[in-house]
Amino acid sequence: MSLDLAPLDLAKLRAATPGCAHVLHLNAAGSSLPSQRTLDATVDHLKLEATIGGYEAADEKRADLDGFYPSVAKLIGADAGEIAFVENATRAWDLAFYSLDFKPGDRILTCVSEYSSNYISYLQVARKTGAELVVVPDDNHGQIDVAALERAIDKRTKLISISHIPTQGGLVQPAEAVGRIANKAGVLYLLDACQSVGQLPVDVNKLGCDFLSATGRKYLRGPRGTGFLYARQKTTAGIEPVFLDNHAAKWTGDNEYTAFTNALRFENWERYFAGVLGLKAAVDQINEVGMEPIWAELKRLADGLRARLKKVKGVSLTDLGELQGAIVTFAVAGKDHLELKAALRTQKINVSVSTQFSSRLDLKGRGLLNVMRASVHLYNTDAELDRFVEALQKLLHGNEAI
Repeated sequence: MSLDLAPLDLAKLRAATPGCAHVLHLNAAGSSLPSQRTLDATVDHLKLEATIGGYEAADEKRADLDGFYPSVAKLIGADAGEIAFVENATRAWDLAFYSLDFKPGDRILTCVSEYSSNYISYLQVARKTGAELVVVPDDNHGQIDVAALERAIDKRTKLISISHIPTQGGLVQPAEAVGRIANKAGVLYLLDACQSVGQLPVDVNKLGCDFLSATGRKYLRGPRGTGFLYARQKTTAGIEPVFLDNHAAKWTGDNEYTAFTNALRFENWERYFAGVLGLKAAVDQINEVGMEPIWAELKRLADGLRARLKKVKGVSLTDLGELQGAIVTFAVAGKDHLELKAALRTQKINVSVSTQFSSRLDLKGRGLLNVMRASVHLYNTDAELDRFVEALQKLLHGNEAI
């Protein structure tokens, strides 16, 4: 079934993105270009704080601040009480993971493509508690082998934790299949959706995850210093956060407190209020358009970029997975990727380089020191993709035809 892309109005969306006038930005997987609407929501609140005071500005914008929760909930199919604003995806993930009570022998199951911050946390907890870390192998597509995952689960399995889309490629993990296995086994499921929320449709009910962490700065096009945590009420209400303050719990007696049971218990009382409003503005824009047409356009752009890069001599695509998304990665034979990135930057073309620093098991296992990463978003055009590939071609081969 074809999707109607008319609601996107891509020309209007691009015109409403100030950064498009200055750079060719292929680094959405790092930090996207925000819209003018998001910029205004963020900056206007900072100005309001400077004019009337921070507490007073929060009081004045209380309805909009409270509206953050239903906006995010609508985006991912959750209830508003299952959403907490957190300053970034890593901290959101940490709040979920470190709140679990691991014991000696408990098993944590993860995947080969897991992000370094998460993996370091697994190692730390395993060292401190005696829990066991198990890396489930990939299948022939380079994604987590769901059959092997199911075989790896036993009565000691405490948690299944994977990244939906890794930082180092276009791979989209079969997260729904993982969720079905986790739910069937009664095992908690933590999903790092840092790269997926805003890129493709995410429905926590279909995914079956108990926790989901996300950032504002990537595909949501929100401000830096923003993110959120989803905590499934049915399965996580009894999990007490590793940190509590007077926003997360009530001081009920001189020597007593009661932690709240909704996701607000994972928040801090002090928050980046301008960021809350900026992220809400970004999420509202996505909700108004709908994730299905957004995902269809991002897939079209990414597939088009891969097709262009295949024609460039010396370039090898490195994306894995049966399903590939908006992050396009590739290697260039005999070239320093960091130098290529810097050379492109002088032409106002932004790309990134993913290294073993962030994805040791995956890249090292494939014999890759690093890969170039070009990640598209709605504000990119076919003409920009042509310009990028032509610039890369000239850096590699001068004026030699592709």
